[in-house]
Amino acid sequence: MSSVPEVSRLLDHLFRHEAGKMVAILSRIFGIEHLSLAEDVVQEALARAVKTWPFYGVPKNPSAWLMRTSRNLALDVVRREKVFRDKQAEIIYLVDRPNCAPDATVFTEHEISDDRLRMMFVCCHPVIPREAQMALALNTLCGFSVMEISRAFLTTEAATAKRLTRAKQKIRDARVPFEIPTGEELVRRMDVVLEALYLLFNEGYKASTGDKLVREDVCQEAIRLAGLLAEHAIGNRPRSHALLALMLLNAARLPSRVDDEGNLLRLQEQDRRRWDQPMLARGMFHFAQSAEGEELTRYHLQAGIAACHCAAPDYDATDWNQILALYDRLVALDDSPIIALNRAVAVAHVEGPGAGIAAVESIRNRAQLDSYYLLYAVLGDFEARQANFSSAAGYFRQAIELTELKSEQVFLSKRIQACEEQRTEFATAFG
Repeated sequence: MSSVPEVSRLLDHLFRHEAGKMVAILSRIFGIEHLSLAEDVVQEALARAVKTWPFYGVPKNPSAWLMRTSRNLALDVVRREKVFRDKQAEIIYLVDRPNCAPDATVFTEHEISDDRLRMMFVCCHPVIPREAQMALALNTLCGFSVMEISRAFLTTEAATAKRLTRAKQKIRDARVPFEIPTGEELVRRMDVVLEALYLLFNEGYKASTGDKLVREDVCQEAIRLAGLLAEHAIGNRPRSHALLALMLLNAARLPSRVDDEGNLLRLQEQDRRRWDQPMLARGMFHFAQSAEGEELTRYHLQAGIAACHCAAPDYDATDWNQILALYDRLVALDDSPIIALNRAVAVAHVEGPGAGIAAVESIRNRAQLDSYYLLYAVLGDFEARQANFSSAAGYFRQAIELTELKSEQVFLSKRIQACEEQRTEFATAFG
């Protein structure tokens, strides 16, 4: 027997890694117009695991068990539902593989890879509005919840749920084919696929919810999917390599990003000896691959920024002038308020915290950051560096109210305590 918490943790991990694979395979077999049915079958397989594994033990190959259970549930649906009557024999042939050993995988890795690529591009079909394309890809392929997606897009859960429902309806109504596009259509849809993978990695690198600040399994899944795309003939393009380089260079720093208690460590506090050197080397390789041709995307510029941090032997040696120059070019390509906020941090390192505050005040669409805790954390840091400790503590308190992660709350509480201590010291010295 296995404890319920152990099974819950394992299934959360498997959901991130396996649900997208299973949904993609079943969507090919059922037809993409039955995407919701494929999702329901996978959810039912996971529900059965929750009910049975704590009592009968975790199977030797949990992934194969889930796929086999999903397959059997799919067969039940096909035999029961009239909608599949015309294609029943064909579907059963595709799904039913009775000769597989109990712990063997039901489908080959080649089948899984191809189906996941097809699903990536289905989610990014032009009949679906752009913001809904990324939401659908994150939900269907990557197991993102409605809440996680709403945080990634700085929107409400209700709006996100509505986008997902409408996107699936569009797929049914337009009879979107389950295939990888070609020509100009491939180029257009590639951008949305890359954006979805980018958001997936960011959610793992700095989780919006849960007990952990960093979710390495989510980062690794984003890297795996980006690698799958970059290594495939249809995705072997400079921008794909640039995104993969960005992910790898940032993920290489994960071992030193939190302390032993899971609390955030700032870049200047990290032990660079713990950075993953093989991953850094792989990131630099793909960064070099991204330089082929004349294409310059925001992924190139962000990978360049990450490379600057990774190349510095210590924090004091960081080339902030180069980083600011890269951010200047980045905001010209992408006027996202979050990117502008990151640029303000670079401005503060080059020109001082006062200039950083001015840069924050000049952000276009700054209202979109009103509920973003990092806005107040950044302003608090700038004020603390100017010895405005009361203002800094106030900003840090606002940031605490806007984050649900315990590790971030602990980090910000320490910043508040430091501000109060420094304010007392300052008052004593100059009072």
